[in-house]
Amino acid sequence: MFEAVIVDVARTPIGKRNGALKDTHPVDLLSHVLRSLLERHSFAPERIDDVIVGCVDQIDEQAINIGRNAWLSAGLPESVPAVTLDRQCGSSLQALHFAAQGVMAGAYDLVIAAGVESMTRVPMLQTFSESRSPLTRDLSKRYSMQSGWFNQAVGAELIARQYGLSRLELDEFGYRSHQLAFAAQKEGKFNEEIIPVPIMKEGQPVLFTQDEGIRHETSVAKMATLKPAFPDLELITAGNASQISDGASAVLIASKETAKQLGLKPLARFVSFAVVGVDPITMLTGPIPATQKVLQRASLTVDDIDLFEVNEAFASVVLAWQKETGAPLERVNVSGGAIALGHPLGATGTRIAATLVSALQREKKRYGLIAICEGGGMANATILERL
Repeated sequence: MFEAVIVDVARTPIGKRNGALKDTHPVDLLSHVLRSLLERHSFAPERIDDVIVGCVDQIDEQAINIGRNAWLSAGLPESVPAVTLDRQCGSSLQALHFAAQGVMAGAYDLVIAAGVESMTRVPMLQTFSESRSPLTRDLSKRYSMQSGWFNQAVGAELIARQYGLSRLELDEFGYRSHQLAFAAQKEGKFNEEIIPVPIMKEGQPVLFTQDEGIRHETSVAKMATLKPAFPDLELITAGNASQISDGASAVLIASKETAKQLGLKPLARFVSFAVVGVDPITMLTGPIPATQKVLQRASLTVDDIDLFEVNEAFASVVLAWQKETGAPLERVNVSGGAIALGHPLGATGTRIAATLVSALQREKKRYGLIAICEGGGMANATILERL
């Protein structure tokens, strides 16, 4: 089996809904990341064996294989293929898995895993309607649903109640995310992973350079005034849930031999992978068994992991995971997470990978673990080792 290594990471700054990236077509957003990533290296783009892209709402501007469209839009070689996949919030983490596993199997020498989502231009859940829902008779009978689809906010509330998490605890975690993200931004910790995006502002061309969802001026007291964000819920608010966002991200992966041949510096290696399914009603508990499984496969324990990145879809997801795994909170999402930075669905997996690889390099830590909950009751987890 070949060894797969990460040799570069890149992402856009994350834009708020109707924010800086609202006028940027998602194909252009991803093509900018792909082009910029490759421009940093001297090898011919034809050397890329495949481009594997995560995107959740594959409709309208994100339809018809956005990965391929972005590659061609970037002016890159027609000989390089691309594919787009959907594993909900973990889509680009799954892309990362498939890319690395392809290298390890000997099917790829050099591959890009990426993700994109413009939640401003392609609103969430556009892919189905009440009249043409993917909900079948047998599925609705099995889970006692009348219409629609599995509701993540309901799942987050159920988890909070199951683990005895109060509204205050959820809000405090949301505040923590903003404070840590603001400190990281102020200290330039995201600079290595961010590729500025050219946009128009007030009729003038400017560069969008920083994540714009971070609220450094917020407080727990302010969060306490927020009303529940969804009907019939009490605990889940905009302050303790991830932000609706726009963004793209990419990771360049090579075999160890190809990296040496091309003079590419390995930043991290893949240690183990896991993907699990759980109850689709509560849905968001998946990171717990995914973490247990990925650790077991690596013959490691929680104590061996230096940095954890657990996607902040909702505060209750991370806090429930922390209670079950016993991971020290001071090692979890040390530069904030999706509550502060935003959660452009398809882009989040490789965005988190970019943030984790940068942190492992900067802090000279050894092991990092990623876990992401996913709609429909699934989760992915990955362990990386800094090189």
